Amino acid sequence: MGTIVLGTGSCLPEKRLTNDDLEKMVDTNDEWIATRTGIKERRIAGKGEEAYILATRAAEKALAQAGISAQDIDIIVVATISSHMIMPSCACFVQKELGAANAFAYDINAACSGFLYAFDLADQYVKADHNKKVLVIGAETLSARVNWEDRNTCILFGDGAGAAVLAYSDSDRGIMASNLQSDGSLWNLLYMHGPQSTNKDLQDKNNHGSHILMEGREVFKYAVKAMEGSVRDVLERAAVDVKDIKLVIPHQANIRILNKLLERLQVDEEAVFINVQKYGNTSAASIPIALDEAFQAGKISKGDMVLFCSFGGGFTWGASLITW
Repeated sequence: MGTIVLGTGSCLPEKRLTNDDLEKMVDTNDEWIATRTGIKERRIAGKGEEAYILATRAAEKALAQAGISAQDIDIIVVATISSHMIMPSCACFVQKELGAANAFAYDINAACSGFLYAFDLADQYVKADHNKKVLVIGAETLSARVNWEDRNTCILFGDGAGAAVLAYSDSDRGIMASNLQSDGSLWNLLYMHGPQSTNKDLQDKNNHGSHILMEGREVFKYAVKAMEGSVRDVLERAAVDVKDIKLVIPHQANIRILNKLLERLQVDEEAVFINVQKYGNTSAASIPIALDEAFQAGKISKGDMVLFCSFGGGFTWGASLITW
């Protein structure tokens, strides 16, 4: 008995930005990007593809797959760091677009770990009230939040959205264990300023724009160790061996982080879903996009154990294990 996924959905912008395209914009090339990140292209939002629009389209697909209407949803949680407005929340815009009149809606900010944080929140709501149905979405338009002159960051990020509908089941399926952690003392290794304050006393002289800044090597070092720790904790608490996992869906940060993590966990290559080559790092949208693609491709069946793990700015990180 537990919280299960009734349906998934995803939405990607139409525009593709390839490594060859980036070569015309900054001092880089396809080989340099591919060997260091595994990324070949990423999607970039255009007109009419704001974060809430991508989120709504992904949600509509998840609702259709779940076989329920927007009016059946009680709660909408959107994980994002790139909503087109600070207020109202992206989730409120999604509620409006869907016509989910019975739901309350809010955003959370846990960077790339946002979907896992929202996934755990949904689990808590459903455990508290078995009648609740929760729509969880990860949605990002990071193309609006990168410095397109910084080759170390602009090559990494892309746009997109993924969604899942969670509800109670009295079967032996459901979320088995989760581990969520944070370390705010390391914030300056991966961060993004907001708009400069209009209060002169609160203005930050180091704020040179609302775009992502990152110390890549340091992030790599912490990310692998942190995700490994969360995964091992989840497996131990669920009394599950990693070899029993049908599919691992990690945050699609870059291929070097993924390869190192999987090497340390001793996970077989065929048991991992990777799509970073197509979309780059889509932050909170990364895991739900991958989950939807894996499910649509028939890589997940009822009763399979699926493992998620992520790491993001904050620092935030975690893992979650579910019996599908």
